[in-house]
Amino acid sequence: MLELILCSLVTILPDYLYRRYRQGKRFGKEITFFSVWYELRWGITGCLMLTIALITMIFYYHPSTTNAALYFRTVPILPESSGRVAQVNVGLSQDVKEGDVLFRLDSSRQEAALEAAKRKVAEVDAALHAAQADMLKAEAQINDARASYQQAKDELDTKTELQRRNPGIVPQRDIEKLQVLVNGRQAGIDAAMATKESVTAQMSTILPAQKASAEAALAQAQVDLDKTYIRAGVDGRVEQFALRVGDVVNQAMRPAGILIPAGAGQQSLQAGFGQIEAQVIKPGMVAEATCISKPWVIIPMVVVSVQDFIAAGQFRSGEQLIDPQSLRQPGSIVAFLEPLYKGGLEQVTPGSRCIVNAYTSNHDVINAKETSAGKAFALHVVDATAVVHALLLRVQALVLPVQTLVLSGH
Repeated sequence: MLELILCSLVTILPDYLYRRYRQGKRFGKEITFFSVWYELRWGITGCLMLTIALITMIFYYHPSTTNAALYFRTVPILPESSGRVAQVNVGLSQDVKEGDVLFRLDSSRQEAALEAAKRKVAEVDAALHAAQADMLKAEAQINDARASYQQAKDELDTKTELQRRNPGIVPQRDIEKLQVLVNGRQAGIDAAMATKESVTAQMSTILPAQKASAEAALAQAQVDLDKTYIRAGVDGRVEQFALRVGDVVNQAMRPAGILIPAGAGQQSLQAGFGQIEAQVIKPGMVAEATCISKPWVIIPMVVVSVQDFIAAGQFRSGEQLIDPQSLRQPGSIVAFLEPLYKGGLEQVTPGSRCIVNAYTSNHDVINAKETSAGKAFALHVVDATAVVHALLLRVQALVLPVQTLVLSGH
């Protein structure tokens, strides 16, 4: 309607003035409701053509959409393993901090495993103490075997020397017995040394390895026990948390609830424009938005990025070929917008639906030296028509509460 009124000022109105004051025709006489088309045919035709061209230009170079919202991501509250709830620490709706315990699963099995791991570590420590005692015992046995060996060796040397000086004074049988005894005492020393080496290997290799394995099992058991305490991963708010003691939660089928991170849905606004706007929507474009949850307020925005893909063309590989005719929705160009000024989205409820206008600016092209006068004038016209769309957005913002509360019947 606004475009039609503007176009009539430069088409129908001059045509009527010409016929009224130049040709002397009067409204109600020569110009009647029955002869309006014939008398003002040039003005009416020009008005309709100019209106269509103006509307097309406005909506193409200054796109608008009602498919805009403050989308936000929720964090599912899931344990790493299934279990039965033993304790709940938060209510149905509550603010939480990172690291706060939300609920606890039954941990009897994990506590038993932790206690068993602690006992295993204590058992290995006791074995280390016993190995130290065995080391002292082995050293004592070595000393005793060496003393016995030395005694037998000295006696053998003495009798061997007497036999050498005075043959026949010592029976040969006694010397042979002493030689066997010395060999036996030497074997005793070797056995004691082997026992010491075995105890040394246990103390330096086997028992430390067993202790390391026991400590790793203890750490694993502690981790499993800690996993029964489900904590908040980020600062945020727990909503619709209806979990109760005795409920069974499962990763795949029964999540415990959702956590909405702090500040979710307050950083950017996502708007879906028609595919025909793909060549117009660019990062850096200035935009405006009005949201249902914050009526009668125009929020200055700026386009920070544009999604390079259209979701309607997404497919998964399967056993059937994709038929393009199955695309029911044409899909849209998704643009991400942020407030032009800090705090622009304050008091706008995350998830709120919004109306967004984006405005094309050709200021740099107009001021370029290589731009011709005709092109600069045309671009001036394109930029000037943004005022019409901005005015329409303000009219929409003005009537939006009335439309929502009165005309919708809610």
